[in-house]
Amino acid sequence: MEHRNHRDKQEYALVTGASGGIGLEIAGALAGRGYGIIMVSANADRLAAAKARLEARLPGTQAVAVAQDLSLPGAAQTLHEKAKALGAPVAVLVNNAGFGITGKAADTPLAADEGMLAVNVTALVGLSKLFLADMAARRRGHILNVASKGAYQPGPYTAAYFASKAFVLSYTRALRYEAKEAGVRVSALCPGAVDTGFFEREGQPVPKGALPARRVAEKAVDGLMQGREVICVPWTVRLLPLVPEKLRMRVVAGMKRP
Repeated sequence: MEHRNHRDKQEYALVTGASGGIGLEIAGALAGRGYGIIMVSANADRLAAAKARLEARLPGTQAVAVAQDLSLPGAAQTLHEKAKALGAPVAVLVNNAGFGITGKAADTPLAADEGMLAVNVTALVGLSKLFLADMAARRRGHILNVASKGAYQPGPYTAAYFASKAFVLSYTRALRYEAKEAGVRVSALCPGAVDTGFFEREGQPVPKGALPARRVAEKAVDGLMQGREVICVPWTVRLLPLVPEKLRMRVVAGMKRP
């Protein structure tokens, strides 16, 4: 397990979607390795409560809460500027913020899909580009983009969400190829079902066998620090492409059909 030996200045990890679930647990895992944490979420009240929980769990953690709605135009640039203003060098970027929408593609509100894609795709790309440039100048850094097991297939009745995660996986793998020359490690996390508030927001029950968020977070940070390209939790997610795609789509449709 890697622990940071900081030089002149505390290094920070910026984690989006850090007010709960995997994001909060990844923040905790990185704090445990010596990083200061910049916690980002759109909900200022939830974020403040999450920061207090993190500091209570890991006394001495240097944590900063930054409220930012990543669905807004120019959100990535705004957040990057806020981080710069803190004077906190970001050595680790975790693009965890994201959500899904369930329903027939023809019926879900266009504005809802646009907001989801703004968070899941547009903000992720913007933050990756901006912070990668900073890291490349220092010749070191880590970026973790949170995809999903849904990245490996189309998802009937959650079509735009699954497609957004397929984008994240493809983009991350390409970005990794480019970034390695600059000494920056880029990884994708593809978790299976995780016991967080994600499914409630989707309007779905939490699947049986959903993994604890803390376990997923620890595996994710371990894989990131080891420089792994794609981190699948559980490892069986890697086997999904071996199952016929039409069968996988039928299974998803059965779970997500309104």
